[in-house]
This record gives sequence, C-alpha cells and structure tokens, in this order.
Amino acid sequence: MPTSSDMTTHTDPALLDALQHQVAVFARRAEQSRLGGVGQARNSMDRAAYLLLNRLDQEGPMGVKALAAGMGIDSSTVTRQVAPLVDSGLVSRTTHPEDGRAVVLQLSERGHTRLDEVRASRRALMAMVTEGWSEEDREAFTTLLTRFNSSLHRVVGAEG
Repeated sequence: MPTSSDMTTHTDPALLDALQHQVAVFARRAEQSRLGGVGQARNSMDRAAYLLLNRLDQEGPMGVKALAAGMGIDSSTVTRQVAPLVDSGLVSRTTHPEDGRAVVLQLSERGHTRLDEVRASRRALMAMVTEGWSEEDREAFTTLLTRFNSSLHRVVGAEG
C-alpha cells in the first residue's frame, strides 16, 4: 500500500499546498456562512437536517440502518439527528409495509415543503456565488467537487 509520501512524489508540493490552503479557506467560509442560502430561508436548516431530508427525498422511505449506511454515518447518529425532524413534523415514522415490526422514515408533506424552500434559497446562493460563470464551468466545478468529496470519503471516511 502506498504511503502518503509516495503519493506526493509525482505532484508538485506547491500545488498540493495551494490546494490544501484553498480547501481550508473554503471550509472556513462555508462554516462562517453555513452556505445556508439567501432570503428568508437563509441558515434556517442545519447541514445534518438538510442532508437527511435530501437523502429521504431522493431515495424515498427507508429504515434508520439504510439511511445511516447511505450517508456513511452510524445508526445512533441518524437516530439522534432524525428525532428533532420527527418532532417538528418534517419526517414521519411509519411501519414497513412488508414487515410491521420495522420502522421506516419518510419525508412528510411539511418536510417536502420545507426542503423545497431551503433548496430554492441555497440554489439562489449558488447562482449568486457563480454569477458570471459559464454553465460549462459550473458543470466542471460540480464534477470535480463531487470527485473530491468521493475521494475524501474513501480516504478519511468523511460524512456526506
């Protein structure tokens, strides 16, 4: 298995330093702004809630274990993060249609509405941040950022 020093041998150290610096700046700015969108819905939903609601919306109803596995986090974390979403009516717990003992989480109607509001706000922020970018630049950046996040998850087990 290659070591970290083997991996940097063929890459300009200054380029890796610049990349690391830009990732650190991005992380700081993302945390400061929480990339929470614009307008009334700005910063109205934390990252964990957004990621959970988004996953339920994209993949449909599922159990805690499946949700945790899909997000790369443990079931106890999902259970803790889902509890306030259930309490606020954004997620509902139902019984599994084939196994009445199993619990399935699903986005409620209120959850869909709230997620749509937050998505619109965050979409507007992304439009503002990338104003003046071509669609090709936006697509390239999205592709590279997706690839970066996948690699980060593979190497360090980052949530996502």
